[in-house]
Amino acid sequence: MLISSSNSGQRPESRWRRFFDTWLDGVEPGWAIPAFIFTFVSVWMTFLAVAYQNGDLHPDVLESWTLGRELALGNPKHPPLIGWVARAWTTVFPLADWSFHLLAMVNSALALWLVDLISRRFVRGDKRAIILLLLIFLPAYQLHAERFNANSILLSTWPLAIYCFLRSFETLSLRWAIAAGAAAALAMMGKYYSIFLIAGFIVASIAHPRRRAYLTSFAPWISAAAGFAVLGPHLWWLATTGFTPYEYAMVSHRGLSMPVASWEAAKYVLSNIGYLIFPAFIWALMIRANLRRFASDVTELNSGLLLLTWIFAATVLIPPVVSLALGSHLPPIWNLQAVFLPVLICVAAVRFEIKRFDSENLSLAVVAFFLIALVVAPIHAYYRNTTGFDWNRNFLSAAAKEMTVRWRQHSDAPFEAVSGDDALAFATAFYSPDHPYYKRPFQFQYTWGLPRRTTLDKGWAAMCFSDDPPCLTWMDRVEKLSEAVIRSEFTLRASLWGQPGVSMSVIALIAPPLKGSAVPPSSPKSGIIEDLSARRRYSEGKSNYPDGIP
Repeated sequence: MLISSSNSGQRPESRWRRFFDTWLDGVEPGWAIPAFIFTFVSVWMTFLAVAYQNGDLHPDVLESWTLGRELALGNPKHPPLIGWVARAWTTVFPLADWSFHLLAMVNSALALWLVDLISRRFVRGDKRAIILLLLIFLPAYQLHAERFNANSILLSTWPLAIYCFLRSFETLSLRWAIAAGAAAALAMMGKYYSIFLIAGFIVASIAHPRRRAYLTSFAPWISAAAGFAVLGPHLWWLATTGFTPYEYAMVSHRGLSMPVASWEAAKYVLSNIGYLIFPAFIWALMIRANLRRFASDVTELNSGLLLLTWIFAATVLIPPVVSLALGSHLPPIWNLQAVFLPVLICVAAVRFEIKRFDSENLSLAVVAFFLIALVVAPIHAYYRNTTGFDWNRNFLSAAAKEMTVRWRQHSDAPFEAVSGDDALAFATAFYSPDHPYYKRPFQFQYTWGLPRRTTLDKGWAAMCFSDDPPCLTWMDRVEKLSEAVIRSEFTLRASLWGQPGVSMSVIALIAPPLKGSAVPPSSPKSGIIEDLSARRRYSEGKSNYPDGIP
């Protein structure tokens, strides 16, 4: 895989050397990094198109689109940014798998561009390219990015906030202070986990040798004011809806014993280190003759790199402490958006020149990685055709279309409401030509409560996979609510390039609307605000709907 050091003009590898020389020479003129990012997006769009040819969108992506059907200030599960972005995206692009694959890769491309924006504060030329090339060997910008959700959106919002904070700390200017606060608030609107990024800013500003200049200036107070101004409408929403996302987080992530929570915290720290092993190994090979100088250079970081070091240290060390205190889950992927920092710091710290020969070898390794991914893509698709995707992604769109056909067989009314298994419900909302609204309230996703009789009378449907006992038990209870409920079962089989694959049975319930109980015209609200109001009435003893579901 390494390029020969021979200068023979007849060797094929010399053509590769000239190609990479030209590309690396184009970093500072300004065309090489955009060309690389465009190539990255093109390669991974091709990979996703082939590798997931027989797999529908991940339920997280379908959920993001569902959230975006209502342009609300919040929702009971996540902050609103992912829904807003999905809604804006689909005003331009169609509802299709490729469209959301493109959204995921554009988000990843934006993340890489912002990382390069930070890199320019410290390095030039080959080192800028090296930072991005090393990041390609992290799982963050391809596999993690494929699911456009509350985690992956942080890939772009975190480096944006870090860049603005860095500029504010350096300049103490009004505009960068405002930008830092607004960008941090934007990260919070992506996921509340971003509170740890803000904690990193606080720790870094206190621990940095220039803390006095920053903390005695107006910059931190202006940033705080700008952040609260951007977050203000969402904070108002939280206060008026009883902080339901916090309640969701407590239900879904807390309750671990101390030994289990300790293991979660340890896995978090070890995984953040583990993500960096392969890029660190490659970097060590590149500077193998200067390892002692590297060790000396990283102990003498300049002001900006020291600030970034404190930010990263805080994002790795504070979350496990909080997790232990709360007894909560702490998935390591929640910090993948910060792992670019040690890569950037290590490359930018070195004061010696990186040999062009080693930069070319790294470039060739990334090209080889891209080619391997494209070769693996059809193998992955074939393997998943016979073993199945997680979340039964082989069957989601087919189940949605089959349910639509069955609805139309039993009712002339529009197909407006769907519930049941989350993956199937989200998929039906997305893939069905009728695009029914997801009617299972987010705050009740883990309770399997029953719909009200009036909900069934207006028209409603649900699906469960046949291998999901909790969902099927819930269906049995729903079926007893009304004699008008129709139960059916159908089997779906995956196929790829004419080859039959795995199969799965789906149980469906259909409650056609009763005469005189027609479903009102479609509304973009998808029942979320109404559900919150009903939940408050229930908590106040003013409603007696079964199991807390309106």
